[in-house]
Amino acid sequence: MSYLTKTSSDQSLRYSKRFAVYSSSSTMNFSEVFKQSNQLCKVSPDGKYLATCVQYRLVVRDFNTLQIVHLYTCLDQVMHMEWSSDSLFILCAMYKRGLVQVWSLEQPDWHCKIDEGSIGLVSSRWSPDGRHILNTTEFNLRVTVWSLCTKSVSYIKYPKACQKGLDFTADGRYMALAERRECKDYISVFVCDDWHLLRHFESETQDLAGLEWSPNGCVLAVWDNCLEYKVLLYSLDGRLLSSYSAYEWSLGIKSVAWSPSSQFLAVGSYDEKVRILNHITWKKITEFEHPATIMNTKAVVFKEVEKRPVVGSEDLSIHQLTMDNLLFSTQSKYEIKQLPAQVPVIKPDADRANPKIGISALAFSSDNRYLATKNDNMPQSLWVWDMQRLSLLAILEQTAPMRCFVWDPRRPRLALCTGNNKVYLWSPAGCVSVNVPVEGSFQVQSLFWHCSGSSLVLLSKEHICLCYVEAEEEK
Repeated sequence: MSYLTKTSSDQSLRYSKRFAVYSSSSTMNFSEVFKQSNQLCKVSPDGKYLATCVQYRLVVRDFNTLQIVHLYTCLDQVMHMEWSSDSLFILCAMYKRGLVQVWSLEQPDWHCKIDEGSIGLVSSRWSPDGRHILNTTEFNLRVTVWSLCTKSVSYIKYPKACQKGLDFTADGRYMALAERRECKDYISVFVCDDWHLLRHFESETQDLAGLEWSPNGCVLAVWDNCLEYKVLLYSLDGRLLSSYSAYEWSLGIKSVAWSPSSQFLAVGSYDEKVRILNHITWKKITEFEHPATIMNTKAVVFKEVEKRPVVGSEDLSIHQLTMDNLLFSTQSKYEIKQLPAQVPVIKPDADRANPKIGISALAFSSDNRYLATKNDNMPQSLWVWDMQRLSLLAILEQTAPMRCFVWDPRRPRLALCTGNNKVYLWSPAGCVSVNVPVEGSFQVQSLFWHCSGSSLVLLSKEHICLCYVEAEEEK
């Protein structure tokens, strides 16, 4: 394992040179900073464009050059923004006014406005074909399906207000919708071509909290709310394939994630464990615990260590004092802790609702090899599990609670942020901590990968910055 400290902030070349310790053929560079509002920043599905919202303006840039190619003005401040699947249209939702505006990249003069009127609007999203918009009204009275091609309108009644009550199959052919009628949970499966109802069946849940299709579109996972531990697996035609419950009379499921291959279903719960179900029998094949003391000798515990650089007066210049904030910023590196190692634990307040305990986030790597987890009462630690050996591989212990972590869509590489001016990367080769070399203060609140895996989009409270992480193909 290798790790390093980033101590330079002047030139991209110096970053690239140091990053080579982490990956012998990698470089890192950063773009200038751009404004954004409400964390509204999305890369088009084809990877060619970057769309950001600044109050009521929608700015579309060429991703490679970052030059503005389109600028649109909306009727109010945008609360939600989303690309169509073919990257030709952009949806902007203004929930306070019950409005949705749609803009075209091919025909900038064309636009569409959808007004839900007095019934209100709480959610808006594209259908997989990129030609229909699904609006959910206030109080979840109905889902309205608007067609951009025929201008027709369809209505779906009784959508349930829950964590994740609507999901499409990966191929875009089917939509599953959770419904609540007469104090019972139901699931409807629609064909997205013409929105006709394919299946409608009652769900064996007390209070359905979410549903999600497997990546291959063959199985629908449904789970109950946190008061009852229950996972249900349904086929496309509504048959109950299996039901799983780990325990009773205690807080249950907190997070669910499919592996990209659809072979595993990971279920995180309030008892600080992740249970892995297999796709053959839908039984548990293993469970991952998150103990406060790490005894596993095959696991590596990386601890972030901060060090504020000492700068002599002879090293300063007027330009550095005014422009280079990283000269005075805290640098950090990872050190490997000796085992057994203690993981910082925060005792949750049992008297409050939604206690900060349990597995709140799960994510599989694109190659199905690794699983990353976060335990809420260990907020500074990220756990990485080896899915081939079904064992703990690494723990990243940060100096601050994690805000976001996400896998590279092309490689087994993980990026995370903790709300400071750094971005962190993990791969099987080791860890790296990198300061974001921009003017002023840039506290990374969230991040996501470009679809090519060659760059990261970093978001602070009001700005964005691109981090280019390039690597040569393996020979």
